[in-house]
Amino acid sequence: MFEPSSRYAGLPVAELTVPGPDGEPRTVRYVTRRFVPPPAGTPLVTHVVTQGERLDTIAARYLADPTQFWRLCDANSALRPDELVETPGRVLVIAVAGIGGA
Repeated sequence: MFEPSSRYAGLPVAELTVPGPDGEPRTVRYVTRRFVPPPAGTPLVTHVVTQGERLDTIAARYLADPTQFWRLCDANSALRPDELVETPGRVLVIAVAGIGGA
C-alpha cells in the first residue's frame, strides 16, 4: 500500500463500515495511528535554517533522500512541515540513524 520508506509502511490497516451517500453501507480502509518513536540512542545533529531554505533540500543533505523530510518533522515534533523552515535561524534536530526505509 505504501512505499517501504514511507512513514506509514508496515502499519496495520483497519476497516470501518459506514453509510455511504446513497445510504448503503460502504467499507473505508485506513491506516491505524502512527506513534512517533523516541530518538533515544539515535545520533542527532543540528541544522540552522537559512532564509528560503526548503525542508526537502535539508532532508537530502542529511538523510540522502528528499522524500524523508517527514523524519525531520518527527524529530522536531512538527505537524506541519513548512513550520520548520518558516523562521530563519531556527535550529532543527535531525536524527541521522535508521535511514533507508527501516
